[in-house]
Amino acid sequence: MIDIKLPAGYAARPATKTDLEAAVDFLNLTSIGFFGIEEFSVEEYRREWGTPGFELSTDSLLIISPSGDIVGYQEVWDIIKPSIRVNIWGRVHPEHEDLGIGTYLIAWAEQRAQKTIERAPEGARFSVRSYVPFVNKKSLTQHRDAGFVAARFSLRMVIELNGHPPRPHFPDGVSVRTMHTGEERAVIHATSESFQDHFGHVDMPFEEEYKLWKHVMENDPDYDPTLWFLAEAGSEVVGMSICWPRTSEDKKMGWVDTLGVLRQWRRRGIALALLHHSFCELCQRGAKRVGLGVDGMSLTGATRLYEKAGMHSDPIHRYEMYEKELRPGVELSTTTLDKKDDPESPIA
Repeated sequence: MIDIKLPAGYAARPATKTDLEAAVDFLNLTSIGFFGIEEFSVEEYRREWGTPGFELSTDSLLIISPSGDIVGYQEVWDIIKPSIRVNIWGRVHPEHEDLGIGTYLIAWAEQRAQKTIERAPEGARFSVRSYVPFVNKKSLTQHRDAGFVAARFSLRMVIELNGHPPRPHFPDGVSVRTMHTGEERAVIHATSESFQDHFGHVDMPFEEEYKLWKHVMENDPDYDPTLWFLAEAGSEVVGMSICWPRTSEDKKMGWVDTLGVLRQWRRRGIALALLHHSFCELCQRGAKRVGLGVDGMSLTGATRLYEKAGMHSDPIHRYEMYEKELRPGVELSTTTLDKKDDPESPIA
C-alpha cells in the first residue's frame, strides 16, 4: 500500500477505455499551461493505450476529484525486454497541484515498478526513469523529494523551412530511396542496429521490437512508408530517416522520428544528407517546419549534427530525465561508448 494519502474526497483508480476523451482533455489542459498548445489527440492516445505490453488496468492511474473530474494521471511503461527499467510519466491539474497528488502518483508508479524487478535478469541493475518538462518546476521538486536524481536532459530541435530547405549531398556510392512494401522487418532490424550507441539502448528480442513498430504502422493514420527514407550503398541499407508528415500539436510541423546510420558507415556525411533529404521531402508535402527529439547529452554528438543541419533547440520543449535505482547491479543498456567508437566528431 502507498503510505501517502490523497486529500479527502479524492479517489484513485486505473483508467479505462471509456475515460479516453476526458483523459485527453485533461492532458491538453496541462499542456496549454506548460507549452501554450494542445499536445495530444484522441486518435493518438487510443493508439498509445493499445500499445502491446501496456495494460490500462495495471499501468495507469487516474486521480478523480470530489466533483468527478480527472485531476491527475500517471502511466508506467513496462515494455522493455529484458526488464531492466520502466519509464513513468504523469500530469497533475494546475488547480490541484499543492494537494500532494503529484507525490502520490510518483509513489504509486514506483510501487508498480517494483513488481517488474522479479522479471529482471539476475544481477542486472534496475531503475525507474521519468522525463519531466523543465517548465514543470513542481514535478521536478516532487521527483527529487522522492529520491530521483537528475541524470540527463532531452531537447526538441526545430528548423523553419521558409520554403527553401537545405539540399542534400550524399557521398559517392550512396543513394537514397523510400522503403518498399515487404522491407519493414529488414529496415527495423537495421534501425535497431544503428541505435546500438544511443544512450539507454537495450538489445530487445527482435520479435518484441517488431511488434511495437507494427502496432504503430497498423494504427497510425499518418504512417506513410514513402516517408521512410533509406540510404543505400549497393544493395545494403546503411542509414534511415523515418518521418511523419505532422505532429498532433502542429499540423505544419513534419517530424523526424528516427535517424540512424550503421556504425561502420558513420562520419561520411550520410546522416546529414538524410536529414536534408527529409527536410526537402517534408517541405514538398506542405511542412513549414521540421522537428525531432534528441538526447541533450548524446553519446554520439547528435545535437552538433542537428545544429550543422540548420536546426536549433526549442527552449520550451526541454525535458529533464530523472532516474531512481531500485536495484543495483550490472547495467545492461548502453551508457558509454568504447574509446574506439568515441571520436571527437559527431556521428554523421
